[in-house]
Amino acid sequence: RVEEMSEMAYTVPFEVAETSFDEALNTLHTCLRFGIVPLLETVVDMLEELGTPDACFRSVQIAGTNGKTSTARYTAQILSGEGLKVGLYTSPELIDYNERIEVDGRPVSKETFAHGIACARLAGERVNARRIEAGERPYDVTEFDTLTVAACVIYAEAGVDVAVLEVGMGGRWDATSAVSSIEAVAVTGIGLDHMRILGDTLEEIASEKAAVIQAGRTCVLGVGTATPHSVEDVFLEQARTVGVPCTLVRPAKHHDSEGLEERHHAREDASHQIRQHPGYPVCHYRIDHTPTKLGDPLMLTVKTERGHYRELGCLKPSYQAQNIACAIALAENFLDRALARDALFESVVTCPTPGRFDLVRSNPLGLVDACHNPQSVQTFVGTLAQIAPDKESLPTLLVAAFADKDVKGMVELLGGVFSDVVVTKTGNARCMDEHDLARLFIDHGCASVTCYPTVEEALAALEDTPFVGCGSITLAGEVAAHYRR
Repeated sequence: RVEEMSEMAYTVPFEVAETSFDEALNTLHTCLRFGIVPLLETVVDMLEELGTPDACFRSVQIAGTNGKTSTARYTAQILSGEGLKVGLYTSPELIDYNERIEVDGRPVSKETFAHGIACARLAGERVNARRIEAGERPYDVTEFDTLTVAACVIYAEAGVDVAVLEVGMGGRWDATSAVSSIEAVAVTGIGLDHMRILGDTLEEIASEKAAVIQAGRTCVLGVGTATPHSVEDVFLEQARTVGVPCTLVRPAKHHDSEGLEERHHAREDASHQIRQHPGYPVCHYRIDHTPTKLGDPLMLTVKTERGHYRELGCLKPSYQAQNIACAIALAENFLDRALARDALFESVVTCPTPGRFDLVRSNPLGLVDACHNPQSVQTFVGTLAQIAPDKESLPTLLVAAFADKDVKGMVELLGGVFSDVVVTKTGNARCMDEHDLARLFIDHGCASVTCYPTVEEALAALEDTPFVGCGSITLAGEVAAHYRR
């Protein structure tokens, strides 16, 4: 159907009144009362009401606990470098809602965003009116349902060749999974997140995310899915069941006449040693140079079944290497060919990753990262250790966290590293009270803990003090907005 409709310009099949950006935001805020509803039929029916805009372009989908936003951005940049017109759908936003929907590397205008939301809202109303008339219960159209449908309308009207869709949560019931044109998927990794909804164990969470692996698609499994073995087995079994070929992203150890070879981690727990799977295509990546200070480039080599890409570089932390490799494998699977080397180099070096180890101020240092669970905090702390190995040389920590996350797990990691901590609260209703968060740091033994009720007040206090901020995506957004102004 994508091939049939790609030659035709998409038009919304009913009249939609002009809507302002503020009205669109009000629509989304109204939808928040429905929370998270595990039902794909809502989005399917809304898209059908709109004349299936999702059939007007091809799609790739990226799931995972950590790393999926960066992987989505790299995938979009790589496909754009291959000459395609690309839509990118990510969440949440750092500052403004319209950042979630990009075309050709830039957020759509607020006017375009508002139009998409108006189309989605009216489609939901029309679908529900028919359901009520038929004596059926109306759908609870959620915020993410509305955003996903709006993105599909915007991409269809813009005539994108491919949409890169980041899963919001899980995979099985995520609104992006209702999109009919998905051809290639990737899962970056698994961690204990959103347990109230996805499950209490890594294996249960993996099962929810593995649902994106469906017949007729190709699949990339990031290095974060390789361990423990029980988690990897969930993905491989799903792939075998539906007959989908999987490319495995794995770290490499050295370069010889055969190319890059897989590195085996020597850990005490055998379930955390990366296994070999003969017969599976592998995307190996090797870090050739690890950044040792801000401004020092990450250099890596990536070798796949189709291509060998040397001397890829970017001003990013070393943890981005696995996300870059995952994006390369996903783009290759989607295109079914090797990538153009010069274009790939340019795409990797220029890809923006806002809110990810983001330098917002140079003198004194101001750096923010959107890490918001123990797994991503561990990665963040490890990256800091590469550029500031002594605890005494670390700047002040600015932190805010959502109450529904594993806050104690994050505090255990951060409290053992930072001597000076500034605790605050963002404007999001899910954010933990700053005094409750400060108490956790004090209980962990942190000697210097200061509280501020807002991010603006905390940043005013840190005006002349080097700092790094982390703990929630909204903190990264509010800090970035402050310095952007």
